[in-house]
Amino acid sequence: MRSGSPGVVARRSEAPMRLEYPDIVRRLPHRYPFLLVDRVIEFADGRSLVAIKNVTANEPFFLGHFPSRPIMPGVLICEALVQAGGLLASCSTDGLPSGKGVVLAGLEHVRFRRKVVPGDQLRLEVELVHKHPPLWKMKGRAVVDGQIAAQAEFLTMEIDETLPGF
Repeated sequence: MRSGSPGVVARRSEAPMRLEYPDIVRRLPHRYPFLLVDRVIEFADGRSLVAIKNVTANEPFFLGHFPSRPIMPGVLICEALVQAGGLLASCSTDGLPSGKGVVLAGLEHVRFRRKVVPGDQLRLEVELVHKHPPLWKMKGRAVVDGQIAAQAEFLTMEIDETLPGF
């Protein structure tokens, strides 16, 4: 997840902030099929972010998970939450230093409460618990139709964006 990207100004207010695909790919190193955030719809600087993932029938993971009853893998729901957390870190005024990104360092208290299937829209709600660079602790919920599909606490670690593969 990249910092210092142009195009979006972080705000200190609770006013809605939108990031669309071009803004997201400037901030995250992920690309199809592993980019799991379609849009950011809310942002509270240094505190929280809400993003959307539209789950479609043509997602490549549905070919094998499970062909007759497609269910989004829980690990990918967690990955979507972590990507939203990376956007929170990169958009925040006191967020990632220039030239830094974040990678997943740990997951805790993960719970899956509802299946996620084609046609669902995941609302990815993430909140900063605390940061002590290079570590960022966050918690998140993936919500579908007002029901919690998954929740987790996660730890990310700042890394240098110039590392191979980032």
